[in-house]
Amino acid sequence: MQKSLIQNFDELAVTSNRKMALEIMESGLKAINTKEVIFNSVKLTGNVLNIEGQSFDLSKFKKIKIVGFGKSSPEAALALENILGGKIDAGVVIGLSKINLKYIETFVGSHPRPSEVNFEAGEKIYKIAENATEDDLVIVIVSGGGSALLCHGKEECESGIKLYDSFLKSGKTIAEINTVRKHLSFLKGGGLAKIAYPATIVALIFSDIPGDNFENVASGPTYKDMTTVDDANKIIRENNLGEFNLIETPKEDKYFEKVHNFVLVSNQTAVEAMAQKAQEFNLETDIISTRLFDEASSVLKKIFSSKLYFHKENSVVLAAGEPSIVISPNRGKGGRNMHMGLLAIKNKTIDENTVFISFASDGMDNSDAAGVVVDKINIKNAEKLRLDVDDYLERFDSYSFFSKAGGIIKTGPTGANVSDLMILLKKKL
Repeated sequence: MQKSLIQNFDELAVTSNRKMALEIMESGLKAINTKEVIFNSVKLTGNVLNIEGQSFDLSKFKKIKIVGFGKSSPEAALALENILGGKIDAGVVIGLSKINLKYIETFVGSHPRPSEVNFEAGEKIYKIAENATEDDLVIVIVSGGGSALLCHGKEECESGIKLYDSFLKSGKTIAEINTVRKHLSFLKGGGLAKIAYPATIVALIFSDIPGDNFENVASGPTYKDMTTVDDANKIIRENNLGEFNLIETPKEDKYFEKVHNFVLVSNQTAVEAMAQKAQEFNLETDIISTRLFDEASSVLKKIFSSKLYFHKENSVVLAAGEPSIVISPNRGKGGRNMHMGLLAIKNKTIDENTVFISFASDGMDNSDAAGVVVDKINIKNAEKLRLDVDDYLERFDSYSFFSKAGGIIKTGPTGANVSDLMILLKKKL
């Protein structure tokens, strides 16, 4: 029997509905497994590298270089080494996990605030791109978390910390903060493509951005940026984010003529896999959205307002995105997903036949937990323990609440990152 990706699956799967919901969650995680995504999308036959149906004759390139940044980059780099082996001339990747590679140097950086390690890796990535020639192929692994993990120059790293801390208080979307990030960096917002010009660039995108805004993944280092300094200034000014030294991103088309961006995985991949699994359980499925940026309570309302949920006993509602939360200074432990679980309890919309799961696809909901499963079991536990839901919500201390009431889901770091995912299952027991 294949080992479960949910480390505490047996501990949590104490009812048939919980077990079903957790299996649906697991199908989503399996679909976005980074190494499997690479092996399914990238093939080498002789000297021909095929990526999603497009071929590159490696004999036409003098050197093959690999750079990567984001939570998926170490696993993706390992898979690429398995495929390309000694054909790789140089490489540097930075992620959140250490993997020893033969041809590619790896760094374990910090997220969401960049550190000295991020700066060191960024310098090496910059040099690899800068030294690339017209006869080189540069493979770029771009994944969620890359905006913080990739920084070049002390000023950008320091500005990144300042921007993130200001952003937490604003409640704005990741697209808005990434617009500002692009204009703080020589690598983001198409900057990497400019630096590596005129080399051929193949970018493998592991999207954590809700919807089709793939140019925002890791702040779009290989995409031509359509935003301007004025756009960034407007976001800064309207949200009182502070003072920043902004630069314009490259707008000349020539820098992007030899850039090939391949989106290998996104939250849509996970949601479709979960829907397929739900169908195996004979559950009717409603995918309400894969681009939920709204405030957490609004997201929860959309999920629980599904007509299918109201009118069908055997159903599952699926959603994905990055709900926004305005964090207070005196916050406790836990992330968006466990906070959503607390809100679901507060709203008193969960009955005996309902299971709600919200989880971070990277396995780290601002803690060592991936997310939470909520049903009448932990609601009754909380009532017995006299846990004050409003108090925990006010203190943003969802982790402590569910540590007592139960329901915390543990996966460990998944090596993938495609946004948060939500499951609302209803089946009459």
